[in-house]
Amino acid sequence: MLNFTKIKVFTIYIILLAAVFISSLNFQANNLIDKKVNLGLDLQGGSYILLEIDTSPLVNQKLQSKVVPIKKFLNENNILFQNFSISKENISFSIKQDEQKKLKNLFFLKTKKNVVNTFISEYNTFELDISFNQNEVIVNFSNYGLISLNNAALKQSIEIIRRRIDDVGTKEPTILQRGDKRILVELPGIDNPERVKELLGKTAQLTFRLVSNDDEFGSEKLILSENNEELTVNKRVVVSGDNLVDAQPRFDNQSNQPIVIFTLDRLGSQKFGKTTTQHVGKRLAIILDDSVISAPQIREAITGGTGTISGGFTFQEATDLALLLRSGALPTPINIVEERTVGPDLGKDSIDAGIFSLIIGFILVILFMFYKYKIFGLVSNISLISNLIILMGILTLIEATLTLPGIAGIILTVGMAVDSNVLIYERIKEELKTEKSIIHAFDVGYNKAKITVLDANITTLIAAAILFIFGSGPVKGFAVTLGVGIITTLFSAYFIARHLTSIIVLKDREGKYFSL
Repeated sequence: MLNFTKIKVFTIYIILLAAVFISSLNFQANNLIDKKVNLGLDLQGGSYILLEIDTSPLVNQKLQSKVVPIKKFLNENNILFQNFSISKENISFSIKQDEQKKLKNLFFLKTKKNVVNTFISEYNTFELDISFNQNEVIVNFSNYGLISLNNAALKQSIEIIRRRIDDVGTKEPTILQRGDKRILVELPGIDNPERVKELLGKTAQLTFRLVSNDDEFGSEKLILSENNEELTVNKRVVVSGDNLVDAQPRFDNQSNQPIVIFTLDRLGSQKFGKTTTQHVGKRLAIILDDSVISAPQIREAITGGTGTISGGFTFQEATDLALLLRSGALPTPINIVEERTVGPDLGKDSIDAGIFSLIIGFILVILFMFYKYKIFGLVSNISLISNLIILMGILTLIEATLTLPGIAGIILTVGMAVDSNVLIYERIKEELKTEKSIIHAFDVGYNKAKITVLDANITTLIAAAILFIFGSGPVKGFAVTLGVGIITTLFSAYFIARHLTSIIVLKDREGKYFSL
């Protein structure tokens, strides 16, 4: 029926007023309710960076970790081996022919063809493959092992990149997986893209190692970045970045130079305290990604679990170093595959073009509806404006990111909202030809058009949902605005427009002052 209860009318106006208030948050600073529609990269400007992880060093590192378990297993089962060696891709060793059968029985599953195919590790997984080449045994990662290693590294890299970007203070970054080795990073409104690229590209593998007095076994030559001094550094790691709890930039009161203060966990504190106690007077190299950033002399035992890193930093460099250490080391090196920068002027042009398109389309629709349906065209236009306000309110409430495709979704919503009203009014026209009661004709027209309007909008809503699920970035932005627009369109057509129509029809039951 066209009659609306007081509760229903009250609810309609409360929703509309709430939408007006929430939408207004985009145009004012409100400390209590910090909600607004965020602008995407194409509107606000910023950086688009496509990263790719390199898992080859990680594979070699993980193979190194298998050496001790494999040797232990061979020794425990009295399997004699020799020529044990490690390459970047596999582990190899030699055994006698009669030992091979014993090894197969212990480590392998056989297929129906009796072909040895799968290595079973001590963790009861299919992480490694083993093959025979005469007397040589070759152990490498299986396809499953490589995929598992790659997936774990990718997920960890995404998490660490997210921490680094959050510490920089970028609002509404987009960090997404692309394929099996790539990460997409979009940073709207960023002021210093070069700094962010440098932060993202650093592995930030931190180690503390003693400086040796001579070139003894287990040492390597590294350069101190502060003054290009060549140091002989022991390969044994005293403490690694895994033991780091926190790192913050500070100013040293004595030298008035920026430094980084770090805090270690309980295990790291014990190791650090023991090493500094035993090696007072020696130098301790602080190494970041194979580069010595500082090599201070140990003047006294450091047992409190805190220390400082100095290296002639600027405050910005100290801040970035602390950020890298806090966020943790990337599991693999990362390369920048593609980068694009969108300037704020281009983004402003896009906003202006989108708003201009929306205004022109909106005005043309209003003029057409008013010309076609007179006073009911005015009702439709009021409903359309309400629709846009509620749509903007919902987008503000969920803090959606608006992109150019998102603006296109809003423009499409305008057209679909008008389409719903056109369907309803044309149906009412048909009913007025046969019905004597104008009220009954309007009521039947709204009810009969409901099925058509719902079918049209629900099918579009399904398409929007599919775009949101399987799409990404701008495609999702379009799907969000379109999907929300469909819901607000149905509300405005069957509540706001219908309520306004009922007021007009009930006051002029004879239809003297309106026509369709």
